[in-house]
Amino acid sequence: MDQVKPKVFFVLGGPGAGKGTQSVKMVEKYHFVHLSAGDLLREERSKKTQNAELIEEIIRSGQIVPSHITIGLLEQAMQAKGLDKMFLIDGFPRNQENFDVWVKLMGDKVDFKKLFYFECDEETLKNRIKIRAQESGRSDDNDETLVKRLKTYNESTRPIIQYFDSLSQCIHIKADKTIDEVFQEITKKLDEIL
Repeated sequence: MDQVKPKVFFVLGGPGAGKGTQSVKMVEKYHFVHLSAGDLLREERSKKTQNAELIEEIIRSGQIVPSHITIGLLEQAMQAKGLDKMFLIDGFPRNQENFDVWVKLMGDKVDFKKLFYFECDEETLKNRIKIRAQESGRSDDNDETLVKRLKTYNESTRPIIQYFDSLSQCIHIKADKTIDEVFQEITKKLDEIL
């Protein structure tokens, strides 16, 4: 009997594009399991494990955590939730190395479907992050880290999005609208492929 492979959708967009907000709505309507690479890393660094200090330092500097650490956390989370599920993996892969290591470690273990790309201009992203910083208290929601995160996103993540787009595996979502308008667009596109 074939091993059950979880269905995986990646969710990418700039910091503040609404990836987490919209993922929660997709979970409610379509029964996805939402895994945020960032949340898993933040949770891991709070555990005071061997990787915690390294993760803390890397996140504070706005850089990307080594792929094998992030992928290990994602794989553990998928196994814990059940491999028969559909997963939204939010904020991953963030660069070519993330993707290459994902393919090496997970390529045969999952059924990859599509990448959701939340498109949003930088001014909107900056404004959303400033509002979120006041509400969330996240240590990475400050002006200095935001500049670094946007630079990392533009240099490292955009080429990944372009790669998936070239394979016709990218679902473009205009994320600069209201939460409900963005979700209407997602619903329309998901209803076509599920």
